[in-house]
Amino acid sequence: MIHNQIINTQINHRSIRKFKNETLNKEQLETLYTVFRHTATSMFMQNASLLHITDPEQKKKIQALCNQKYVGAEGDLFIFIVDLYRNQQIRKQRGKDDGRVHTTDIFFQAMEDTLLAFQNVANAVESMDLGYVPLGTVNDHPLKMLKTLDLPELTFPVLGMQVGVPDQKPQLKPRLPLNFTCFEGSYNKDFDVKDLQDYDQVVTTYYDLRDANRRIDSFTKQITGAKLNNHETDRDQLPEELHQQGLCLDWK
Repeated sequence: MIHNQIINTQINHRSIRKFKNETLNKEQLETLYTVFRHTATSMFMQNASLLHITDPEQKKKIQALCNQKYVGAEGDLFIFIVDLYRNQQIRKQRGKDDGRVHTTDIFFQAMEDTLLAFQNVANAVESMDLGYVPLGTVNDHPLKMLKTLDLPELTFPVLGMQVGVPDQKPQLKPRLPLNFTCFEGSYNKDFDVKDLQDYDQVVTTYYDLRDANRRIDSFTKQITGAKLNNHETDRDQLPEELHQQGLCLDWK
């Protein structure tokens, strides 16, 4: 396997949930904005935007919706947004109709743009010896989040990112073995959950070492547990909220 500074940083990624009481300086912010700007984009549509949350009251509202105390606390909070509003306005102001901006196809292209930008910024963050944690919880209560962020139609928050100077050194979280996730030529459908016994033990040991007082089960028990059990959450409203934002209107 090849090793260099970039690869070593990527394979040693740890989500940071405790930061020092410092905010990013102007140079750091400009660097992250520029990295975001230069991310690859589908068909050169540039369908993503980045929102830096600076208002303390807005941070508190976002923290409450995400139900994670480190959100909006020390460091800086960013929201990565699918943005088709900008291109709709370009068409409108040039005398054109909305065209395909309301389709699922274009939404997925915008989603790809946004996720690529997220990872690009994440790599830049760690290259500057900063840390981050992804915040999928920005979609736990989609309608309330849209109102809190005051986003226009044809936009949607995809992920948040809390960034700052790390104030912890968590262990490296064990991932699935490569033979379960990376395939040569064709997908391997010959899967037996029993083959994950060794990995289950590694995961259990990891959680025991991280917090012996908060027992978390093996990987397969997590997958067969509450995470994927049938239960209703506000996230089930996502298709409806996308439609209300004028997105994926051809998806019924």
